[in-house]
Amino acid sequence: MSRSRSSLVVLGALAAGVGLTTGGGRELLRRQAALARARIGKPLGEEALDADKTWKRKAYAEHGEPLQLLVLGDSIAAGLGAERPKDTLGARLARGLADALQRPVRLRTGAVVGSESSALAGQLDALPADYRADVAVVIVGGNDVTHRVPAGTAAAHLEDAVVRLRERGVAVVVGTCPDLGALRPVPQPLRSLGSRMSRSLAAAQAEVATRNGAYAVSLAHVVGPFFITNPDEMFSLDNFHPSALGYKRTAKALLPSVLHALGEAERVPFGHAPPAG
Repeated sequence: MSRSRSSLVVLGALAAGVGLTTGGGRELLRRQAALARARIGKPLGEEALDADKTWKRKAYAEHGEPLQLLVLGDSIAAGLGAERPKDTLGARLARGLADALQRPVRLRTGAVVGSESSALAGQLDALPADYRADVAVVIVGGNDVTHRVPAGTAAAHLEDAVVRLRERGVAVVVGTCPDLGALRPVPQPLRSLGSRMSRSLAAAQAEVATRNGAYAVSLAHVVGPFFITNPDEMFSLDNFHPSALGYKRTAKALLPSVLHALGEAERVPFGHAPPAG
């Protein structure tokens, strides 16, 4: 979820698709989008911190070859809002895996701030030809919602990426679109509209992911309540992207499916869906 000043304004034109078809209804949403845009601004810039390296602990630094972790998607996947590289989502996941597996983890972040699901193909294309990931974590969707990309279209782009990864033998975990209803700077009814659309996309993402051999983690269920009940701690200074604690919670929520996908856990908890069949 990025392009903070431009993407939210688009939500003001969404009324026709959800029943607010009157001129007054559309104008209300436009005003609310402008208000949200002013509240959020762009204090974090457009670039996430670079956390790509081998994450390890001294006690097991030499325990085998590093596990290759790939992170794809949007600004959440890229870690925008973290003030230190070790607090980005990718670094949190890498450190969690390193601790759980007692082996080094090499992080590669292909995620790009501002990406829609259609950008996943380009993120895969940009990887070196000889690169082989052991597991990929994908988080995308917020920008599809704010830019009015139909859920079916966005999910189809995700499906293509999942299929490409699975054909390469990569275990895949998809963190489905977060609930945009948790964004306090967005007033009502615009916030409820965003919530409905993001949940619809999340359901479509979960279906295509599990159908094609990937795991789906409902971020709205497994970590969303923390953002709703503790927004001052979970959001960064723009009240739009996660803080260091927000990324810590999100990584912890994703980790059970990542470990299960690697054959290192016996089951996954509520909110996690393994591949169909």
